Amino acid sequence: MKIIRFKSKQLEKIYNRGYVKSKRVEERVRQIIDDVRLLGDEALLKYTRKFDKVKLSARQLKVCEREISGAYQSITQNFVSNLKIIIENIERFYRRNLKKSWKKKDVDGLILGENYQPIEKVGVYVPAGSAPLVSTVYMSVLPARIAGVKKIILISPPDKNGYVNPHILVVADLLKVDEIYRVGGAQGIAALAFGTKTIPRVDKIIGPGNIYVSEAKRQVFGYVDIDMIAGPTELVIIANRFSDPKFIITDLKAQAEHAGGLAVLVTNSKALAKTVKAQVNINGFIILTKNITQAIEITNKIAPEHLEILVQNPQKILRDIKNAGAIFLGHYSPTAVGDYVAGPSHILPTYGTARFFSGLSVFDFIKSNHIISYSKKALEKIREPLEKIASIEGLTQHLDSVKVRFE
Repeated sequence: MKIIRFKSKQLEKIYNRGYVKSKRVEERVRQIIDDVRLLGDEALLKYTRKFDKVKLSARQLKVCEREISGAYQSITQNFVSNLKIIIENIERFYRRNLKKSWKKKDVDGLILGENYQPIEKVGVYVPAGSAPLVSTVYMSVLPARIAGVKKIILISPPDKNGYVNPHILVVADLLKVDEIYRVGGAQGIAALAFGTKTIPRVDKIIGPGNIYVSEAKRQVFGYVDIDMIAGPTELVIIANRFSDPKFIITDLKAQAEHAGGLAVLVTNSKALAKTVKAQVNINGFIILTKNITQAIEITNKIAPEHLEILVQNPQKILRDIKNAGAIFLGHYSPTAVGDYVAGPSHILPTYGTARFFSGLSVFDFIKSNHIISYSKKALEKIREPLEKIASIEGLTQHLDSVKVRFE
């Protein structure tokens, strides 16, 4: 790891990291999306042969009940019991966040309110490249289910034999995912966005993926909603001379298991910086600051996906943290607990977008209708300012639509 000072120009590069579009990737993804939009299943099967090296028929795209049942024979005996503990943690966390519709009536008969409704159909993308992201299934599906989403469609790329990973199938089955399809990549995102004869169109797409998946999500946004454009995972650790180096070292090494991820230690301790540098041989940075206040300032500018605060009184520092996807307090809260079991979703903002994005939650699956109901008395009361603004904007028919009600 490279030690840099708080005035280093390298810091600006870290602050300004972000999703960098590749013209080659952008054009390739656009072609794939256009093919799927126009040709549907035919294009899906073509790209599955090309990229996944699997030849399927349109009928085989959907994972059948027999394959799902057979998946239970391929998992370890205690997998389901362990999964149920995790599900309970996630459900307990998200049920506290549900919003209730409301209406309020005043003395003039004016009624205002908001009616909250779940999104009808959601598509979940679960990668299965170097390793199947089993945890992404429950971290994506459970907030949607708790929000009340009516239909959840899951897609995941097939392995070389044409099968979806059995652990992914078991988790999806236990969470009552409605339909599962063996398709991945940009072509899978396009299928969810526009629909094919086999795969239904959804209203929102969530889940991480490689650069092609991220670019596809970017391009279909507007036709459908998306959660975010996720990049490589990120970890910042704030620590001082009282922090345990063993925890810091292992957490940074764990972060390095993710290809292309960002690993940063921010500390005011020269001794700690030297110790970590000597024992952690990964691509990352150790930022040496004057004090913890400066460490907080730098961290807020980085706006990391994951932030660990490994000091004696992390609650004190927490008060000043403005930008981070998930914050882990204290020596016994490694990022891994958030990745797998704590409760909040591990689908979090990257590339510094924690400045304006939040981690996935039930709110991502709920939309609201504004409720507006005026009585004649309430409309009369607001008539003058309404007509004034409509006159300024030159919208005479808007004026007439109010005046006619008092003739």
